[in-house]
Amino acid sequence: MAQHLTTAQSNMSYLAGRRAMPVLAQWAVSFAVMLTKWSLRQRSRRQLKQLSDAHLKDIGLTREDAHHEATLPFWRP
Repeated sequence: MAQHLTTAQSNMSYLAGRRAMPVLAQWAVSFAVMLTKWSLRQRSRRQLKQLSDAHLKDIGLTREDAHHEATLPFWRP
């Protein structure tokens, strides 16, 4: 346990001592995260449309709820 704590403290010290990422790199990471979220959201909504009524019932959704969620644009949470 003490070894894990020492490693965690040393990792935190390393991160605290590092310079911040350049602004362009921060923007690029934010953009990549946003695209990933959009892609996952689009894929999830596409799969939601294909679920059977039994599967929708299992997760507590009606067909109307699933249709509403599936028709939202990918950029809307």
